[in-house]
Amino acid sequence: MTFRTFLYYQSTIVMASSMIFPFYILLLKNVGNNYAQFGWAYGIFALTAAFCYPMIGKLSDKIGDRILFLIYSWSMAVLLLLFPLVSTVWQIYGLQICMGILSAVQKNTEKTALARQVKKETAGGEIGKYHIRISVAAAIAIILTGYIVDFLTIASIFYIGSLIYMVSSVMLMTKRGGKVKDVTNN
Repeated sequence: MTFRTFLYYQSTIVMASSMIFPFYILLLKNVGNNYAQFGWAYGIFALTAAFCYPMIGKLSDKIGDRILFLIYSWSMAVLLLLFPLVSTVWQIYGLQICMGILSAVQKNTEKTALARQVKKETAGGEIGKYHIRISVAAAIAIILTGYIVDFLTIASIFYIGSLIYMVSSVMLMTKRGGKVKDVTNN
């Protein structure tokens, strides 16, 4: 996977996640009866991710970053289709466990892939440029999603986000996306 492919992929998934996460709070609140359940949902998400990081790190070294990115993108695409269907807080908790695992996959793999791509001598500058690019993508997605929710529904952003995750997967599956050369083979 080239750095350019990695950057396009990350920008795409950051756009998809930025569409969802600021607004899915509204969905969580609509399903739960109180803020304690909302707190539990986020706590379950964070704890699940925390406990998965060591395993994901080892897996990244073993099977490669691109495969984990593909697992993440396809899994998120499917998972987002389930959010508009939930009606109980227990279903939210189950989805939050899945989201926690996937969050650990994405965050850990992003960092390892980035570390494998940058030169040690210029890592700070390269990582700074990387973050400005994906942060701009996130900001654009958040702003546009506000308009989308005004014209459509909260559920529609989950469907659009799912589609964007599918597009990110296809990007990685193409020859240009790094099918020939995995990041771990640099």
